[in-house]
Amino acid sequence: MATVNLSDYKPLHINNAEDFSIGIVFSEWNDFVTHNLRDAALEILEKEGVKSENIKLFSVPGAFELNYASMQLCKERTFDAVIAIGCVIRGETPHFDFVCDAVAQGIKDCNILTDTPTIFCVLTDDTKEQSIARSGGDLGNKGVEAAVTALSMIQFKRNLSDKKGNIGFGK
Repeated sequence: MATVNLSDYKPLHINNAEDFSIGIVFSEWNDFVTHNLRDAALEILEKEGVKSENIKLFSVPGAFELNYASMQLCKERTFDAVIAIGCVIRGETPHFDFVCDAVAQGIKDCNILTDTPTIFCVLTDDTKEQSIARSGGDLGNKGVEAAVTALSMIQFKRNLSDKKGNIGFGK
């Protein structure tokens, strides 16, 4: 379990981020967490120069539905990346394990079965307090990390397409 802030943001200085198109799918379940994650991701994307009109938001009822929505966005091939945002907090039954495993596998499938990088931003915590700490509390905001990862993967994919091999930014 993380005990330090892993979300310290350092600007990426991507030259062409204004051209990036990103879909964000977020769960309404545990919205006191998921809306914080979504808002942090939006803030970073816009700081890096992604035009707000190129960022599309889609809400789904719960974490389990992130798989379907993310796969549909990937299949559309209109987004350079998709960010899947959710929060599952352990309860008294094995439901937690089933949902967490299914969501992780579903997002993995998006990455393997489509050509669109799909970013896993689903908190799977034991307590509400842990989720709060990772969505803007003491341990940062995983939405920041998801946005940085999405931008990095878009740049990676474009560098591969250009066959430049320059994986760094601002080059």
